[in-house]
Amino acid sequence: MKLIVAVIQPTKLEAAQRALAAIGVTRMTIADAMGFARQRGHIETYRGHEYQTQLLRKIELQIAVNDDFVDPVLACLEEHARTSKEGHIGDGKAFVLPMEQVIQISDGLEGPGAV
Repeated sequence: MKLIVAVIQPTKLEAAQRALAAIGVTRMTIADAMGFARQRGHIETYRGHEYQTQLLRKIELQIAVNDDFVDPVLACLEEHARTSKEGHIGDGKAFVLPMEQVIQISDGLEGPGAV
């Protein structure tokens, strides 16, 4: 069992959700996130004043999958979360983390069946 944490552009959320649903991923947690990496923020204008923003808006997806779903999910995210065919700095990242135990709260089901 693995937890895939993907940080993507907000504009790509809908496309990523549709593509993931098409391969059978129907459960995920979605959260607003702020951050920066190589982009290092950008300049914005508010009421005529320019200011440098360090944090950029992103979307964080948390997807718990069984081991056989890891590669298809990563391939799907790579294809559908890119902002262009070549990709750009700031398109995001996906992290794969091990999950030692899963418990379904509603009925106490444990292990891969709870994912």
